Amino acid sequence: MPEAIWISFAFVLGLLVKAVGLPPLVGYLAAGFVLSGIAAATNIAVEATDVLAHIAHLGVLLLLFTVGLKLKLRSIVSPEVIGGSVLHFGITCAVFTPGLYLLMELDWQTAFLLAIALSFSSTVLAAKVLETKRELRAFHGRVAIGILIMQDLIALVVMSLAAGQTPSQWALIVFGLPLLRPLLFKLLDASGHDELLVLLGLLLALVVGGLGFEAVGLSSELGALVFGAMLASHPRSQELAKSLWSVKEVFLVGFFLQIGIGGLPDGQALVFAVVAAIVLPLKGLLFFFLLILFRLRARSSFLSSLSLTNYSEFGLIVASVALPEWLIPLAITVSLSFVISAPLNRYAHSLYERWSGSLVGFESQTHHPDEQPISLGSTRVLVMGMGRTGTAAYDWLRESEPELIGLDSDPAKTRKHQKEGRNVVFADAEDNTFWQGLHMPDLQSVILAMNDIEGKLIAARMLRRKGFTGYIVAHTMYADEAKKIREAGADEAYLTMSETGVALASHLRDQRPAIPSRTAGTT
Repeated sequence: MPEAIWISFAFVLGLLVKAVGLPPLVGYLAAGFVLSGIAAATNIAVEATDVLAHIAHLGVLLLLFTVGLKLKLRSIVSPEVIGGSVLHFGITCAVFTPGLYLLMELDWQTAFLLAIALSFSSTVLAAKVLETKRELRAFHGRVAIGILIMQDLIALVVMSLAAGQTPSQWALIVFGLPLLRPLLFKLLDASGHDELLVLLGLLLALVVGGLGFEAVGLSSELGALVFGAMLASHPRSQELAKSLWSVKEVFLVGFFLQIGIGGLPDGQALVFAVVAAIVLPLKGLLFFFLLILFRLRARSSFLSSLSLTNYSEFGLIVASVALPEWLIPLAITVSLSFVISAPLNRYAHSLYERWSGSLVGFESQTHHPDEQPISLGSTRVLVMGMGRTGTAAYDWLRESEPELIGLDSDPAKTRKHQKEGRNVVFADAEDNTFWQGLHMPDLQSVILAMNDIEGKLIAARMLRRKGFTGYIVAHTMYADEAKKIREAGADEAYLTMSETGVALASHLRDQRPAIPSRTAGTT
């Protein structure tokens, strides 16, 4: 069976690539090229079958569906995200198109479509790098993800136009889809947390969205994205995205294998990939200066730009529709950019520390959206992380503690708390610059209520390094994390579920001061 050979090669090459710190998808592409090489050397027939093509298409649809699940307006409706992504796209196309036209003697349409494919950055690589470093929720992480979502939307528009499909009169039904949102929400609530949840995602992405949109003459990719976006505001949208993650990744293996099996790269493809890799730093520099233009600090601009300094698997998806003859050169280009980008992002913070003296000089003199406080003034109690736990702690303390302040690394959440009357300001506990300039002369107690363990560890260490001798308390879900937090400098780290049980018992005691025993009234 050819499927058994595909799986074996994909696993082995993916494992080898992962061992050296690169994304496994580089290995999947390599597996396809190795199979093509074996076929060329031994005359063994190795070709992409209809089954592989179908699996690849399903992977693309699921990828777009999960992108839609993250498509919350607040994550992309900001000047730095919309302006940065649109300007970068426009400038890149304006520079790359004539360059490709003149240097490679292409026609204008092909040069323009290649420039579009090269303008995108990798959603898969950036998301995995930021998640590994626990920086998805940091300001620079949200900016990068927002820009990637905007790029995905642009790519979808390009794919729809390139496909040249003519919508039928029934396509007008699409405008009534928002009326189905309450029904979709009820279905999601009724699906529970197990296999029905996965099946609902597959049904909406592949059947209702994919086949449904195709039936009315629209792009199946657009249908998958639309149905994902319709569920994005549901509280369980991210649970659905996580449940589909493994299924999507398996199907996408087929997409990358299909590219490699399509044929070995020739000399022109290799030259194209090398030249594209040489100009890759210009892509990062353009992102950096555009974000500086939108008044972000040098640190946020640098970290966001570095995570976007690569070429995208979405470029391959666009090429599969609009430029199938350029699919292999672009695949080599994307793989080479991953080889360059992955190690750079691993040492992103160290690189910024080395170059921060020069980079800070580019900052705007006006207020930065991510500017952080340099003094806590007369604050005596600090709550770091204003999610559900931090907000509950803040509200319980606010009546008895006037000198109280909350910090959070989400600007949107910070503004929401401010509107609700809480004294909350933006700050990123994982930012060394924040700690270097922070003054806290009257601080007595700190509550660490951030979601991720890394943020709590960094905050505890930095507080003690700055000479803070007051009380530090944190919460966590796991006993091993509690131990790490205490070792980092916290006085106490409580287990969330244990404390919840104690709180429930105390409520019962307060409501029923005398609980009768089971044997009461017996003789």
